[in-house]
Amino acid sequence: GNGPSGICLSYLLSGYTPYFKRHSLHPHPILQRKLEEAPEVSVLDQDLEYLSEGLEGRSHSPVALLFDTLQRPDTDFGGTAETVLTWWHEPDRAIPHLVLGRNAPGGAWHSIEGSMVTLSRGEWMGLPDLPFKEWLKQKKRGLRNNRATAEDIAQYYQHYVVKKGLQNNFRCGTVVTSVRKVSAESISNHTQKDLQEDSDSIWSSNEKSAEVFQVDGFFKTMEGDKEPFSIYAENVVLATGTYDNPTWLGVKGENLSYVHHQLSALEEAVKNNGVGIMTDPVLIVGAGLTAADAILFAHHCNIPVIHVFRRRVTDPGLIFNQLPKTMYPEYHKVHQMMKEQTAACAGPYEHYISLPEHHVLSFGKDKKCIFQDKNGCQKAYKISMALVLTGSNPNLSFLPNNGTDLALDSEQPVNPKRNPIDVDPFTYECTQEKGLYALGPLAGDNFVRFVQGGALAVASSLLKKANKNPP
Repeated sequence: GNGPSGICLSYLLSGYTPYFKRHSLHPHPILQRKLEEAPEVSVLDQDLEYLSEGLEGRSHSPVALLFDTLQRPDTDFGGTAETVLTWWHEPDRAIPHLVLGRNAPGGAWHSIEGSMVTLSRGEWMGLPDLPFKEWLKQKKRGLRNNRATAEDIAQYYQHYVVKKGLQNNFRCGTVVTSVRKVSAESISNHTQKDLQEDSDSIWSSNEKSAEVFQVDGFFKTMEGDKEPFSIYAENVVLATGTYDNPTWLGVKGENLSYVHHQLSALEEAVKNNGVGIMTDPVLIVGAGLTAADAILFAHHCNIPVIHVFRRRVTDPGLIFNQLPKTMYPEYHKVHQMMKEQTAACAGPYEHYISLPEHHVLSFGKDKKCIFQDKNGCQKAYKISMALVLTGSNPNLSFLPNNGTDLALDSEQPVNPKRNPIDVDPFTYECTQEKGLYALGPLAGDNFVRFVQGGALAVASSLLKKANKNPP
């Protein structure tokens, strides 16, 4: 995967090494004291468990909190304290690696509608040692309400790869179809010889592992052909995110042509005049941020909306009840509409009805949709199109058993929120499969801001394995 997790890891594996910047002051006094103990030792070579002990914040991962607070010391309190890290390029510590991705560097950020404003503040979308704000300044753009558009972010990630000289590690247009463990003997001798001739290769370390990973897939050429490839590696990092498979409701008629599972379908329909102010309403199912984005988009285009979701409007688990109003005025507006515009009582917003604590029973061929409320009472509405926006799941079809064996609950499919891959919190190596690592949403880190600590943990672990740590 070549989204923010993959890019950040490539930066760290390319010899870019973080040190504590002498004479800098971290607002967390205990962390400051620990950092002052060994300023000449890079953060990658320190004990990440010791450094991250006692840190608190908006992530469950100690290493994510550590790397975040080193880069943005008091950002959660609205502060703008400078990073306490300084970066040195030490090419002799680089570890040879390849980053495979379907599209340009930036991952799913290229599939999100370009004008959408991100949930996170702009500076939280940045990667190490190239502040997002400064990059935007060069583009002579400001941040609206401290937030950035998806298009800005996708461009920034591409720029980052070029600016940091990482392009040679990236292979775009690749699709991985299989990752399997094979015995090193089973690989023909010349392949092993080729790999050993590269003196920097991890293969030339004294301890050759008896098993390696075989990564198969194909490469999409300019002409549209598929060229197969096979790569052998001692370590593989899964950083494919969670954007691949939208969740289905599993109800009758969900496969009909007017039922969609991506926000882009609404944008297309508006462009082609398939929906508008005079058409039947658009049904939006779900109460997360993508559903909110769809409602805002429809509202902006004066398209009537019926909004169906399972939770109560006051449910503390609802994302809107966790967002500060001042920073997210537009999501706050959607939440207000959800509260005030139920079918039972018309509110001030035209063209919008909310049906809390309802679920879809079926979609009919005549575009009639049937809902049921919590008391079992059913209602039918005629709609022009449906958008089911209830989250998405990762596509791990390239792993044995779809990667289920690696999850916390190995009976259930991998899910970023409910059932992530089980990893060691300080190395991000899979508990069930040594040499395999998982980063980002697959390991339960769902914000760009917090995926970078995982990359730090993986890089630190791989450096130890390759014996590239200074004594």
